[in-house]
Amino acid sequence: MIRLLAATTAVAFVAFPGLSLAATVINHDAVPYTLTVTEAGQQFEVVVSAGDTVEICPAGCFVVMPNGDREALTGSERLEIESGRATIF
Repeated sequence: MIRLLAATTAVAFVAFPGLSLAATVINHDAVPYTLTVTEAGQQFEVVVSAGDTVEICPAGCFVVMPNGDREALTGSERLEIESGRATIF
């Protein structure tokens, strides 16, 4: 079963070369938010506009939320911002 799953995943990456794992950030609020991202030793800011969805951290990273909370992401999470609060799924 594990080999079948690995083979299926490999086929998906070959069949869809643009396919990658990345954390998805969804901003449900009407205001933009700025996330501070540290990935591979480099720090940068990501602005997530009102109602926008962006992908970050394809290889994992640390994220500082607008309220100062820090989280480590592996690149497969869905982070949703609603009413100024970020929730990771």
